[in-house]
Amino acid sequence: MKHLNVLLMKFVISFIVFWFSLGLLFNAPLVEIISFSLLITIFSYFVGDQIILPRIGKRNAVVVDFFLIYTIVWVFGSIFFHSYLMIGWGSIISATLIAGSEVFVHSYILKNIKPIVREKQPNFNRDFAFEFAEEQEPGRNQEKNDK
Repeated sequence: MKHLNVLLMKFVISFIVFWFSLGLLFNAPLVEIISFSLLITIFSYFVGDQIILPRIGKRNAVVVDFFLIYTIVWVFGSIFFHSYLMIGWGSIISATLIAGSEVFVHSYILKNIKPIVREKQPNFNRDFAFEFAEEQEPGRNQEKNDK
């Protein structure tokens, strides 16, 4: 039930943002606004909130969400819309507004929904991250090369 609340919240936010950025500013039809809202809701929830947010945190997940939304609106906007001005500004405005709202959505998710990925993900052992070595007998190799 908590996941449905998050999906509904994301859909309402994205619908309002796309209605403003594409509908009011560029007169996009309601069908395209709803389809963009559904597409962004599904992609950003499963990619941004379920995969990326538990692994890299709130701040980085917002940045990833911005670029994800910008790319999706740019790619699918070039299919639906024929004006490059509408595609460019619509994707920038909508990605900025949705990424700004994702800060609050991510806070809600981290407080109310237990992330499953963190429990299954093994801890990173920093002892084996870098390997530094020295020669055991540095003078011995020099003697072999001199002969």
